[in-house]
Amino acid sequence: MEYRLQTPITKEQLSLLRAGDRVLLSGTVYTARDAAHKRLMELLDAGQPLPFPLEGSVIYYVGPTPEQPGQVIGSAGPTTSGRMDAFSPRLLDLGQSVMIGKGGRSAAVVDAIRRNGAVYLAAMGGAGALMGACVEALEVLCWEDLGCEAVRRLQVRDMPLTVAIDSTGESIYDSGPAAYLNSLKDK
Repeated sequence: MEYRLQTPITKEQLSLLRAGDRVLLSGTVYTARDAAHKRLMELLDAGQPLPFPLEGSVIYYVGPTPEQPGQVIGSAGPTTSGRMDAFSPRLLDLGQSVMIGKGGRSAAVVDAIRRNGAVYLAAMGGAGALMGACVEALEVLCWEDLGCEAVRRLQVRDMPLTVAIDSTGESIYDSGPAAYLNSLKDK
């Protein structure tokens, strides 16, 4: 199925999504990669506020390239999500609802997704120009010293994504290869 979602997204909306569904996402998305995640953890450990509201947030694991004249953002392809696995369960437990990236996730992240009714959406690797074209506005929120890994607030329209892990823990990284292997048996 295909869904059009607008942030903020409710847990009820997330519960309808199934692994393999397509999503066109619009609204506010925050960017943070591993260096920014380390700093988010430091703020949490110190009892300080985060640079954006975590409750119901959507975080895209991306380090965009510089924009060209007339562009809001440069290429904005996903980075490998596994690098955020050490941080993701804590953020999900504190209210984050959606993660966007590429690649499989650890068992601890899948457990946190289930526990919190969250989802993990996959962005198409190698299609950074397409992803960047969905960004209508950008604001750097903090940690400009991190360059492309600074935390940004994006306003996106119809960002094409795939439900990689749904709120029940079902994963295309498990079901996809299994379905392929089963198809070979039928031949």
